[in-house]
Amino acid sequence: MPERPMPQAPAGQQPAEELLAALLTQRQTILPKRLGAPGPDAHQLHAILQAASHAPDHGQLLPWRFVLVPLSARAALGQAFVQALLERDAQANAEEQARAREKALRAPVLLLATVDERADDEEHAQVPVPERILSAGCAVQGLLLAATALGYGSALTSGKALQSAALRTLFALPPHERALCFVSIGNVLSRKPPRERPAASQYTALLVPGQGTQPLDLTTGSIPP
Repeated sequence: MPERPMPQAPAGQQPAEELLAALLTQRQTILPKRLGAPGPDAHQLHAILQAASHAPDHGQLLPWRFVLVPLSARAALGQAFVQALLERDAQANAEEQARAREKALRAPVLLLATVDERADDEEHAQVPVPERILSAGCAVQGLLLAATALGYGSALTSGKALQSAALRTLFALPPHERALCFVSIGNVLSRKPPRERPAASQYTALLVPGQGTQPLDLTTGSIPP
């Protein structure tokens, strides 16, 4: 069955490929401390989360999930961050603990992304863990792009606390589930100038049998035979 063509925009509107390019260009990491209220409402958050469903998912394992951390649970998360800090550094002072706690209070919407790493059954064993993590990454990108399309800022953040006993206990993560990152979404309070993005030629290459790879530049207008 042939693939469906890119949807065409109605007369007088931007073509779909231009809209996509504009969306990708507008997506920018806005640090959680620069995100404030108002955040997405329930309908918008549902649309943002639904965007993740379009990530590639070999075997339809649905190997990832997102956990919403409501405002009422931020204090508990802040304490988990403090405990995670103390796991790493028992001598952390009060100021360092306060900074760790404060990280849980940023951004109106906070999600934890996790991935299922189990390999003790035939179904999961057929899909390597790196492939599941890649699927989760695509799901996260879907969230970020959807948030951008709705006019919100967003950020992906990680850190050593993700693998701490305190955080795993708070989220009741089973042994086979790994915390990957947090996704923060909110109204942009301030932003830095967009950074220059690398050219495609900086991260693409052409396979040449017997020689390995060589740089690939498609700006010439032709694809190597």
